[in-house]
Amino acid sequence: MGRGRAKAKQTKVARELKYGGPQTDFERLQAELSGQPVYVPEPDTDSSDSDDLDDPYAKYYSDDDEEDESA
Repeated sequence: MGRGRAKAKQTKVARELKYGGPQTDFERLQAELSGQPVYVPEPDTDSSDSDDLDDPYAKYYSDDDEEDESA
């Protein structure tokens, strides 16, 4: 029992993916296929310390821990 709900949800998700997919940007596709440069904005990062963005666990250790490991 209980398989019916799971199967119904999977069927719903599959239909959404099949028939309601993402909208295609035809202008961007045409520019890409014709060899024209395509402008893609980069994400805005205001943080001066980019290491924290790369390492999701950076907040759990301090700089003192790194110095101890290198010695």
